[in-house]
Amino acid sequence: MSVKINALELENVKRIKAVKIDPTQNGLTIIGGDNNQGKTSVLDSIAWALGGDRNKPSNAVREGSTIPPLLKVTLSNGIIVERKGKNSSLKVTDPSGKKAGQTLLDSFIEQLAFNLPAFMNKSNKEKANVLLNIIGVGDQLAVFNHKENELYQERLTVGRIADQKAKFAKEQLFYEGVPADIISPQELINQQQAILAKNGENQRKREKVTQYEYQVKTLTDEVARLEQMLQQKNEELNKATYDLSMAKTDALDLQDQSTDELEKNLAEIEEVNRKVRANLDKEKAEEEAKGYKAQYDNLSLQIDEVRKQKYDLLNNADLPLPELSIDDNELTYKGKKWDSMSGSDQLRVSTAIVRKLNPDCGFVLLDKLEQMDLKTLTEFNAWLEQEGLQAIATRVSTGDECSVIIEDGYVKEDVQSAVESSKPQWKAGEF
Repeated sequence: MSVKINALELENVKRIKAVKIDPTQNGLTIIGGDNNQGKTSVLDSIAWALGGDRNKPSNAVREGSTIPPLLKVTLSNGIIVERKGKNSSLKVTDPSGKKAGQTLLDSFIEQLAFNLPAFMNKSNKEKANVLLNIIGVGDQLAVFNHKENELYQERLTVGRIADQKAKFAKEQLFYEGVPADIISPQELINQQQAILAKNGENQRKREKVTQYEYQVKTLTDEVARLEQMLQQKNEELNKATYDLSMAKTDALDLQDQSTDELEKNLAEIEEVNRKVRANLDKEKAEEEAKGYKAQYDNLSLQIDEVRKQKYDLLNNADLPLPELSIDDNELTYKGKKWDSMSGSDQLRVSTAIVRKLNPDCGFVLLDKLEQMDLKTLTEFNAWLEQEGLQAIATRVSTGDECSVIIEDGYVKEDVQSAVESSKPQWKAGEF
């Protein structure tokens, strides 16, 4: 059973002169009043009495009072907590009458319960970390977050490259009606070389005709000059004449072939191959773009899987509230982040988390609830009652929503009696 405040009695603390309050056990107890009347002093006194000297106000004694502060808080578990005397010494008495100290109080009281706005004013990440530490999945979630961030950064890089590759592929020229592969010009080159060799052979045969003509002329001249060698030269002449006849016969029908057509075909092949290379470059660029797109899609699947693991981790955790979760290192409630939550939902989430910090602590303190409208207060109060929680809050107001009104350091209905008791009691006959 969580511990709540049954009653509190305060004297001479900060702006308080004398206040007694019996807070509502389940729901809101709103301490109202104008500014500087002692409302916040009530909350500070509770925090000091139960939370220890670390919560002691810097100017604890009421200004103008010669009497030291007196604080007495009666808790629902029967423990009575008192601070009184010159040194405001702590006295903790359990139901059996045994004395105890701050250690006993710390075992069932949560420090954040003394100042719920301190939690509400934390950064979004700090609030999320508090919850993660409570439910014990902070380290594991950090691993998932790190993995998700790594995959996201890798996907971001791959996505940029994929976009660049796709853009580059789109800009490449493409030619229709050309072969898919580079054409080899070797066959035409071989044909060209064969023709050139044949033409060379023809030229050599022509040169033989010239050679033999020269030889015949020379020999004829020799025959004219050298009749004594006529027989021998006639034989040589006859042979040369025969060779000449044969050479002429061989050269008679010779016709050189042109390589113009082959050269034209070679030029055309180079142009075709230029287009084929362009098409191959475009196909390669498109394939690279597809590859990076596939990497991007695969990384997206991995990120989705990590996010699912994070969701399952949080969904299976013992959360303080249904529909409370963490997304992108921020608290979410009913799918909304902190700045999109209603005021009552923010109060509900904060109170639930603080209760989860120490389930034995059944109360929270809230200062300056004047920023909450009456509808928000009503909704929050209904939830507190449903959950069996106690909230003691202050509000600059004297309206009907206030449980008690503090005026000049007193509960309002006690103000008049306090004034009357402070008047001098004149005896008859003194005038």
